[in-house]
Amino acid sequence: MSEINHHLNDAMLMAYASGNLPEGFSLVVATHISLCDDCRARLESFEAVGGAMIGECENIDMSEDALAATFALIDADGDVAEAPRISAMDAVFPSPLQDYVGGDLDNVAWKSIGGGVKQAVLETAPDSSVRLLSIPAGAAMPDHTHRGTEMTLVLKGAFSDEDGRFARGDVEIADEELHHTPIAEDGEDCICLAATDAPLRFKGIIPRLAKTFIGI
Repeated sequence: MSEINHHLNDAMLMAYASGNLPEGFSLVVATHISLCDDCRARLESFEAVGGAMIGECENIDMSEDALAATFALIDADGDVAEAPRISAMDAVFPSPLQDYVGGDLDNVAWKSIGGGVKQAVLETAPDSSVRLLSIPAGAAMPDHTHRGTEMTLVLKGAFSDEDGRFARGDVEIADEELHHTPIAEDGEDCICLAATDAPLRFKGIIPRLAKTFIGI
């Protein structure tokens, strides 16, 4: 596993541990911690604190049908066919992402969005948007800022921008203050998982027009 230099912050990990992240961001966090020993250990410490706090809370009476409802949910989940897993040694996508894609890189239904860049929008709750991006080696994404938060996790290759270099396992958390132009490194296409909670704000006229069609 390559060395990871850009990690999740405590606020993001605590929100994930408490179940307060939008689904798209939760997917990025789950995928990152499956690659990052450091963030996984920090997450476990936050979950331990949360468990201790729950243990000190007063008991709450459950409804009479709570047990039956739980078993019904388990039965319903068991009816869903599980996608075949690719071994961690051979996979580009860690297991949390494989569950959304239905496999690994070969199972992605890419759509071209121009300039050689491809994307695949993943189905999540409407409180966020999450997509896979494939950026050709040496190509640049349009210059942009943000109306909300954007999380980008590198799965293959690398890119550089005003915040530094990001390779496999690195995650970038961008907000309204970051104005950047990500550029994929030469030699290998860059595959990223990106989640947003608001549309991006593009600088150029062509990207501004194109975002209506590509949904970023």
